[in-house]
Amino acid sequence: MGAAASSANFNYGYPTPGPQSPTGQQVMNNDFFLSGTQWKKAREEGIYDLVVIGSGFCGLAVVHKALERDPFCRILMIERGTFFLPEHFQNLPIPFVETMGGLAETFPWTLSSITATGLEGGSIRWQHGMVPFFGGRSTLWSAWCPRPTTEEMEGWPKETIAAARRHFEAAEKLLHVQPANKVDADVAPEMLLRLAKERPVYGPLQNRMQALLKEAPGKIASIYRTEPAPLASDAQSVDGLDFQKFATPGEVLGHVRLQSDRAKVGLGAPFHIVAGCVVERIVQQFGAATALETSMGVLPLGAAKLILTMGSLPAATLVRNAFPDSGLGDRFASHFTSSITARVPRKDFDPNGAFHGLQLGACYVAGKDGSYARQFHIQISAVSDPEPVKNAGIALRYMPDVLTTATMAQLLTSRDHVIYPCATLGELDCHNPQTWYRGNPDDADPTTNSLLQVVENAGDRSTWDTMDEATFRTLEDVLSPKGPTHLEYWHGSADAGEWRRERPNITERRNTALVHDSSTLHIGSSEDAPVDLDYRLRAAKNIYVTGGALWPKAGSWNPTMTMVGLAFDLVERLVPESDRKKAKRKS
Repeated sequence: MGAAASSANFNYGYPTPGPQSPTGQQVMNNDFFLSGTQWKKAREEGIYDLVVIGSGFCGLAVVHKALERDPFCRILMIERGTFFLPEHFQNLPIPFVETMGGLAETFPWTLSSITATGLEGGSIRWQHGMVPFFGGRSTLWSAWCPRPTTEEMEGWPKETIAAARRHFEAAEKLLHVQPANKVDADVAPEMLLRLAKERPVYGPLQNRMQALLKEAPGKIASIYRTEPAPLASDAQSVDGLDFQKFATPGEVLGHVRLQSDRAKVGLGAPFHIVAGCVVERIVQQFGAATALETSMGVLPLGAAKLILTMGSLPAATLVRNAFPDSGLGDRFASHFTSSITARVPRKDFDPNGAFHGLQLGACYVAGKDGSYARQFHIQISAVSDPEPVKNAGIALRYMPDVLTTATMAQLLTSRDHVIYPCATLGELDCHNPQTWYRGNPDDADPTTNSLLQVVENAGDRSTWDTMDEATFRTLEDVLSPKGPTHLEYWHGSADAGEWRRERPNITERRNTALVHDSSTLHIGSSEDAPVDLDYRLRAAKNIYVTGGALWPKAGSWNPTMTMVGLAFDLVERLVPESDRKKAKRKS
């Protein structure tokens, strides 16, 4: 650890006191990010192989794979935000739950009045925004990482499907993905009883839930597969923790430290990050990006390849301003959602009294409205907690879902029940002519001058209806062992409501916000696709795209793991494997 305010001429308060008001960002700049002087030098003298915009999942994936293939790869990462959370908020003390939403989310676009006011009807009113801090949404996500099947990637190029499938295993390894039924699978039964007195357990409740859900595809026509929830939470092999939601800040900073150590002994190149730097415009000539105009000055790109690893909407805005004829704007996809919470008596679910202490479960249920063109899935959590006040501090860390989880009001009134918080996600039709993401000439700010409009069409409404009905049927006919009459639904706000037998109505269950924006820079083999099969923006010679922006259509599955897999594939095309790495692989 370096000494505070220590240098050749100023040491430990001699000859005068040193700086007295360092900020958190200054501390991080000193240890990990480029300082003002270093950034000036990087702009004036730096030579990079890759310039990466964004520090979220895809930014980490690009850096990780590039340095794995060649430790001498020269990388600069540009992050618009400053340092906020060091890891996922669920891994931190319980007050950090308050950081979700509010100022932790920005909306770098204008929302169409048709969507915002609901002039065309329907439930959708807005799209969830960006998290403008180092690590992006990785510090706030739910961490569900299902592998889509080939059929679920309907509408995708076969080459892209094959590329994703080649890299699924590596992506899961980077994100520490584990099925929920493996969290405590290796714990002996007697130890599990002891653990249940100290922390939540993924054990008897998880197993019972899985066993019941195996019947869902046979009982409910729209459901075709179920599995234990694949969660990015396995830190056992990394730091010995049994359950820890994955986030990128520590991983990215680890690469900074590793490359610094490598560079000192001539075994690699430094990895540079500049934080608090907003990329405002891509400067281009003759179809090649030549520089970036940023809030901290112009960065010449030289021979570097520019990789867009930020969110779908900001990436599209950046591209549109530099390449207005790039073919984007009329395709936007996302996921509409419902939140339904139900409960059954614990004795119905656990007649032999196997549940002890705080028990959790999580399962993924996939369905479709007639065909794979209209997909949905249900994220079903399960909670059995006889002592919710006592367990509040530790329970949050282990809860499988962020969007939909059991609240204290629900837990306090359900000490003798199993609660099922269900988040359901359906595929928005990306070919709807009333849904789009276009330029906004009334906004002079190049970072926000886009207009987003979303209007539900008949296909969206059909999928949503089928999705909600499948959720109700799964709860009533599959997860309530004694049938629908023994199941109750929560009505009211999350913190003030009551349990009743009748189903929540549309207004109560359907969320007004979309999640998982995608498709703004979709990939394809035809010339009308903005991005080609090598992930290169067709309008440019040296710009490459990652993330949900690539999605030809949304599907319904959570996108993060697939995003990481395709980012790995991109890097394998851009960064040659070093001779040393080749020799090691062959041996």
